[in-house]
Amino acid sequence: MTARRKAAGIVALGFAPFALAGLAAAPALAHGSLTDPVSRVSACFAEGPESPVSAACKAAVAAGGTQPLYDWNGVNIANAVGKHRELIPDGKLCSAANDKFRGLDLPRADWPASPVKAGNHTFKFRATAPHRGSFELYMTKAGYDPTKPLAWSDLEAKPFAEVTDPKLVDGSYVFEGNIPDRAGRQLIYTVWQRSDSPEAFYACSDVIFGGGSGSAGGGEAPAEEKPAGEAPKTDGGAPAPAPSTPSAPSAPSEDDITKGAEKSSVEHNGHGDDDANTGAKVNVAAPAPGEKTEAEGNAPQANAVGQGDVLAETGGSSSSTYLAVGGAAVLALGAGVLFASQRRRATASGGRHGR
Repeated sequence: MTARRKAAGIVALGFAPFALAGLAAAPALAHGSLTDPVSRVSACFAEGPESPVSAACKAAVAAGGTQPLYDWNGVNIANAVGKHRELIPDGKLCSAANDKFRGLDLPRADWPASPVKAGNHTFKFRATAPHRGSFELYMTKAGYDPTKPLAWSDLEAKPFAEVTDPKLVDGSYVFEGNIPDRAGRQLIYTVWQRSDSPEAFYACSDVIFGGGSGSAGGGEAPAEEKPAGEAPKTDGGAPAPAPSTPSAPSAPSEDDITKGAEKSSVEHNGHGDDDANTGAKVNVAAPAPGEKTEAEGNAPQANAVGQGDVLAETGGSSSSTYLAVGGAAVLALGAGVLFASQRRRATASGGRHGR
């Protein structure tokens, strides 16, 4: 066998681990959105992409179609690396400058809004693909006008709530935060920046202070939301029946997510990462000091949590695994063919020398 042929065989066989390493390192895409208080996209998805109920969600579908709602957990920037203000221009915060979600940027005062009050609040972020990362929640300033495009200057400069790697309970990140004192309709802007990837996710949650809820717009609660004791009088002097108070918008149920996944275009049809090590229903115990896990390698370890809880984990998605396995098969086949070819040539060469 010539030196050139030997070198070719070594290169072919030596290439395999490097190729597999590259395939296995493909990042897994995470997905999710704030569900308490519910984000615009989550609320509209829960209403039903094909037949939304609220006027704002109908307008969002008219602007961008139903697919953005089926992809409710995919409002992201793949290479954000914390440069949110640089990458997202004013007027496109709710869509994360993704034209696909342009309907979420519509400036209007009737988006489904969750009733909130100042003080401690338990936030929930439904994560269909959990990963390590940090959450930052920003509140709009007191003079916020929902009828104008949302700009960065409408938000407070600093987040009112920050948390890194919160607990994952029943598929949702759960963490506490103190909501600033406001009045009327406001908006909470959520940024989830992954620490195991440059990817970041964004959510706009419309909220209303002062007892209002539902699709009420503007500052103070409108007439139809006033207590029954303040109901208008009829011509005969008797109080008219008090109108019902609009209910708070709903977050997507697990049934909604399962059914909607069939029409989702995001990773794993809307369910996110299928890796068993990152699933929401996996109970993760803290490893011994210095011990590595298969999913994390040298990454920071998770803290032990209670039954049914889990902290965000790193790790590739099942698609990365399939790529790695497929790549291994192809490379192994190629190496086998090369080895067999070299043996045939060596045998033939030996036969000729023997004659």
